[in-house]
Amino acid sequence: MNIGLFTDTYFPQVSGVATSIQTLRRQLEANGHKVYIFTSTDPKVKKGTLEPNVYRFASLPFVGFKDRRITYRGAIQAVQLAKKLELDLVHTQTEFSLGVIGKFVARQLKIPVVHTFHTNYEDYLHYIANGKIIRPGSVAVIARNFMAGMTGIISPSRQTYDTLTKYKVKAPIEIIPTGVNVLHGANEDTSAKLRGELGLAPDTPVVLSLGRVAFEKNLDDALSVFAEALETVPEAKFVIVGGGPAMEALQEHVSALEITDHVIFTGEVNHNDVYGYYKMGDVFVSASVSETQGLTFIEAMTADTPVVAIHSPYLDTIVTDKNIGQLVDDSFQLLEPMVSYLQAKEMGTVIGNPDARQQVLHEIDERTFGKRVIDFYAEALAVYHEEEDTEAAEANDVEYSKTFLLRNPFRRDNS
Repeated sequence: MNIGLFTDTYFPQVSGVATSIQTLRRQLEANGHKVYIFTSTDPKVKKGTLEPNVYRFASLPFVGFKDRRITYRGAIQAVQLAKKLELDLVHTQTEFSLGVIGKFVARQLKIPVVHTFHTNYEDYLHYIANGKIIRPGSVAVIARNFMAGMTGIISPSRQTYDTLTKYKVKAPIEIIPTGVNVLHGANEDTSAKLRGELGLAPDTPVVLSLGRVAFEKNLDDALSVFAEALETVPEAKFVIVGGGPAMEALQEHVSALEITDHVIFTGEVNHNDVYGYYKMGDVFVSASVSETQGLTFIEAMTADTPVVAIHSPYLDTIVTDKNIGQLVDDSFQLLEPMVSYLQAKEMGTVIGNPDARQQVLHEIDERTFGKRVIDFYAEALAVYHEEEDTEAAEANDVEYSKTFLLRNPFRRDNS
C-alpha cells in the first residue's frame, strides 16, 4: 500500500503524537508499505534539509500553542502530489489544517480516509484565551464534524473511545493502543553517561518525569509530593526532562518548596537519548489526569522503570503488577509508592513479579501495534465505497474548515 499520513505535528517537534506517527511509519515500512508524511514546516528544520518522503507545507504557530504549527495553504498541491505518489489510503492524525487537507485529498482521489484521535482537547482549552473562546461543548461539535464521513477511526485507548462515543461520532471506531520499541540494544542505554553529565552518582535515587512541561501535567503536585519523600529518602533527585510553557512556574514552585538542590530541569533533549533517561530513573512519576494513551508511561516500562501514576482506563489495563508500577487515586497518594521504589533501589530489592512485565511488553510492542493498524487499513479498503455522496461530504468539510478559520467561531455552546 501507498499510505499518506497527514499531521500538523511531526519531528523535530517533541510530543507523544510525533512519536506515535514515527512508530507507525517505521512499522508500516518494515512490513513493505510505502509511507509519505504530509506535515507543516518547522523553524527547526533548515530550508533544503533532505527528509525522504516527508513533504512540508507553509505554516504558522498555532494560537495558544506556539510550539505547534498550523498550515494555511497547500490543498491543491497536496492533491497533485498524492496523485503522483498513487496513494491508496489517507490516514489523518490531526483535526486541524493537515487533517482537513488529508480529507480533501481522499475525496479527490476517491480513496479511504481513516483518522486517529490523539488528544482530548477539553483538557487544553485554557491555552486559547483562557477557555473563553472554545468551550467543552464546542469540542464535541468540532470532533463530530471533522470525523463525519471517515471510513474508520482509531482510538488509542478505551478512555478516548468513550469520549468519541460521548461526542456521538458515527464512523466505526476501533481501539488500537500505540506501541513502542521494546527491543533496545545495550548501546542505547546511555544512562551512566547521562548521570555523569547531570552530576549524579551511580547510586543516587532518581525520580523521573519526561515529556512536555505543561500545566495540565500537574508536575507541581508531583514535586510537592517529592518534597515530602525527601524526608525519607534525602539523597533523591527529581529529574524533569523536556520543555514547555509551565517551565518558569515550576521552577518558582521548586524554589518555594526549598528543594532546588534536589531538582534538575534538563530542557528538551536529543531524541536518541530518551531511552537513556528512562533507564536512569528509578521510578517514573506522573500526576497527570489528562493522558489519553500515555506513551511516556509505556516507554518507561520498556526500560524496566516502574511507573507511579493516577488511575486511568488505559493504564489500568497494563499496570497489573507492582513490578510494572502502581496506580493511585490522586496525587496525594503518590508518596508511598514513590518512596517504596526509591528505597528498593537503595536496598537492591525487586518489587513484584518480573514475568508480569514480559506479558505487558508483548501488548505494547510496536510490532503488535503495526499489525493491528495494517489489519485496520485492509478492512477500511474492503468496506470503502467510491459511490459515496462526495458533494455532500465536501460541503461538510468546507463548513468544518470555517469553524477554525474564522476569528471567533464558538461564541456559544453548540452541543
